[in-house]
Amino acid sequence: MKRRDFLNGLMVGAAALGTSAALHPIRTWAQGVAAKPSAPDTLSLGYRSIDVKGRSARVFGLVQPDGTPGLSLDAGAEFDVALSSGIDESTLIHWHGLTPPWAADGVPDNPAALLQPSETRRYTFPVGAGGTHWMHAHTLQEQNLLAAPLIVRTADDIKRDEQEVIVLLHDFSFLPAEELLARLKGNSPHGAMPMDHGAVQGMAGIQHTMSGNSVSGMAMPGMATMDLNDINYDAYLANDRMLDDPEVVRVEKGGRVRLRIINGATATAFTIDMGRLPGELVAVDGQGVVPVAGMSFPVAMGQRLDIRLSLPKEGGAFPVLALREGARERTGIVLATAGADIRNMTVAGDTKGPVLGLDLEQRLHPVSPLATRPADHRFELSLTGEMAAYNWRVDGADGLVVKRGQRIEVAIGNTSMMAHPMHLHGHHFQVVGINGAPVAGAVRDTVLVPPMASVVLAFDADNPGRWPLHCHHLYHMATGMMAYLTYDGVG
Repeated sequence: MKRRDFLNGLMVGAAALGTSAALHPIRTWAQGVAAKPSAPDTLSLGYRSIDVKGRSARVFGLVQPDGTPGLSLDAGAEFDVALSSGIDESTLIHWHGLTPPWAADGVPDNPAALLQPSETRRYTFPVGAGGTHWMHAHTLQEQNLLAAPLIVRTADDIKRDEQEVIVLLHDFSFLPAEELLARLKGNSPHGAMPMDHGAVQGMAGIQHTMSGNSVSGMAMPGMATMDLNDINYDAYLANDRMLDDPEVVRVEKGGRVRLRIINGATATAFTIDMGRLPGELVAVDGQGVVPVAGMSFPVAMGQRLDIRLSLPKEGGAFPVLALREGARERTGIVLATAGADIRNMTVAGDTKGPVLGLDLEQRLHPVSPLATRPADHRFELSLTGEMAAYNWRVDGADGLVVKRGQRIEVAIGNTSMMAHPMHLHGHHFQVVGINGAPVAGAVRDTVLVPPMASVVLAFDADNPGRWPLHCHHLYHMATGMMAYLTYDGVG
């Protein structure tokens, strides 16, 4: 597929929120395990309204017949889902974290055609192992909240004495995604040096200040500074709600909670801050890791965190915050025991959220690493681009061709001044190198590559197709930061 065709697919329906049949109201996100209906499971695409800053906003939804968002499936079972479209525009859904056959992956015209209005399409393939995953449009419609959780539970998950709480993070703008992209492309004259790194603001237009949007002092003299946030959104949401009116999840005194955090934001990285609750990170991107203790953990776009918490016996109210990278904005939920005093919170904190790096990545070790074997082929890729012209690229990807059964290594270096969360479809990879040093890192599907940093990924080529490898910043992907891993013999 030519890049022009891909971009046309991205642009489908980004802002045309017309009328359609109403969906059932969205239920609470902290769901228990429901009884499974007979196959296939039914999932409906539609429109819904949420309240943002006192205004009604019409967004997309992906729900089951009873209004539950997304899907909860059993590990090792069959993914058997009938996806029906109740919207008046074409779209397609990607099952992020699963490894379906190529035809079911959910990228427009690669190879599947877009799902048309009123069309129902059935998907069947093995679910695979357990994990915290999600589903989302692989078009600009993702900006309008076309995303939902996709949770795969193991038998141990179901038996475990802990309460599950799912949190889907998002960034929201009253402007359509097409207009946001157009403003980004026109932010500086074409060809200008990336020195004035302003950010597009939600309804306020273009901001020509570096305050809060870049980090100075992180580059050598004569080099550009690190760019953090290129869009200042109107709101940052956790389960559709802002922090001044958060979801309150009832929990038990002395109980155990498993947070399943999904960063579904299109262009915003966060740090999850549990405040006074110590936690254990037990999985990333749905893959188990040797537990890491901490009270805060970073999560880039497309990534997921499973965090286990033990609540104090005396109970109370416990905010779980998502701090916007390099800025004061924040969102989150509140865990509260019966009768707890829940205090009002503001959407802006006193300090800026941490800048994401690779510190945690260097500490992660997988529960189930790849089998040890030498690489059959190694590829070298470079992430390039600039804010001024807003062009982003993956250099060196033209020959990214593999054969089934090979062990593949992909070295990715970032020579741009923005971080890029790189996501590989159809596979799980292990991080085996960080900044030139070998590591026995996590198994995952999305890894952050900060400016002037590098990572090496290893995976087994066991799923033939033509698989996207792209930045999970929606607007970086839409402007060129997307390559394809192609199996030999696949057209």
